[in-house]
Amino acid sequence: MSEAFIVGAVRTPVGRRKGTLSGVHPADLGAHVLRALLERTGVDPAAVDDVYFGCVSQIGAQSGNIARTAWLSAGLPQHVPGTTIDRQCGSSQQAVHFAAQAVGSGAADLVVAGGVEAMSLVPIASPMHLGEQAGLGNPFTGEGWRENFGEQEVSQFRGAELIAEKWGITREDMERFALGSHQRALASQAAGDFDDEIVPAFGLTADEGPRADTTLEKMAGLKPLTEDGRLTAAVSSQISDGAAALLIASEEAVRRHGLTPLARVHSMAVVGSDPIHMLTGPIPATEKVLDRAGLTIDRIDLVEINEAFASVVLAWQKEIGAPHELVNAFGGAIALGHPLGATGARLMTTLIHQLRRTGGRYGLQTMCEGGGMANATVLERV
Repeated sequence: MSEAFIVGAVRTPVGRRKGTLSGVHPADLGAHVLRALLERTGVDPAAVDDVYFGCVSQIGAQSGNIARTAWLSAGLPQHVPGTTIDRQCGSSQQAVHFAAQAVGSGAADLVVAGGVEAMSLVPIASPMHLGEQAGLGNPFTGEGWRENFGEQEVSQFRGAELIAEKWGITREDMERFALGSHQRALASQAAGDFDDEIVPAFGLTADEGPRADTTLEKMAGLKPLTEDGRLTAAVSSQISDGAAALLIASEEAVRRHGLTPLARVHSMAVVGSDPIHMLTGPIPATEKVLDRAGLTIDRIDLVEINEAFASVVLAWQKEIGAPHELVNAFGGAIALGHPLGATGARLMTTLIHQLRRTGGRYGLQTMCEGGGMANATVLERV
């Protein structure tokens, strides 16, 4: 296998629900980061072999293979193909995995991997909800599903509640974690930590999600999402809009195009997990990728684990033992937002730039995914 190098990584600021980016067509959001990526790396777009984009709610403006429509909307060469990936919240992290596999196998030399999600325009689970309204059923009503899992509620919210119960995580634990996410994100913004990774988009120059006015007292006053539950909106990821893109290159492409590697894709893993608890996958995925990498968690310099819910990260920390100061050190999705199909690429863009800024060698990224799955990636700064 050839090495797969990341030679460029950019993202839009993440827009808050109904915020600055809410009126932007998702193909135009994707086109914006594609153009910026190619401009920054100096790569001739005609040399790109393929484009892999993550997008979860593929309906309406996000249907019809948005990897392709975003590339064409950017005015880029028509001979370059594209494909859209749905591995739920891990879609664009999986796009990076597929790109690295294509490059590593010799099937391609230059592949763009990224993702986009306009959740203000296309609400979460729109395909399922519209299908139900049209009398087409939903994914969890088939005979085979019911034989294996019965009539249990299948939702990320229930999964996050079950995780909090299983690992003994209190509402107060989650609220303290959530407050820390906002504080870290605000401190990173003030210090300019995100400046190198963000490409201003459509009048937005910084992430809209972090809240300077949030407090533990305010969080304590919110109603739980379910009766007698521990979860509230304050300890959950924000509904958001955004896009991110990375360029993956082979060793030959690095030489031929005079590129400067930012990091190499050291190791990759993906796992399935209990679809009812749904969000526990990052635990076995982390164990699997560290084993493949021949590393232990104490060798990892920075971790980005998606803050779908505070309980997911806190349970993962209890099992893996990662130091809190290295986990989502610049804030996470509770503060910065979670534009579903773009988040994997957003996290990786942040991880790469922060490894370079801080001088760390190894970075770990992992995230829970709908249906009970998780991706994990170890990057090595070059």
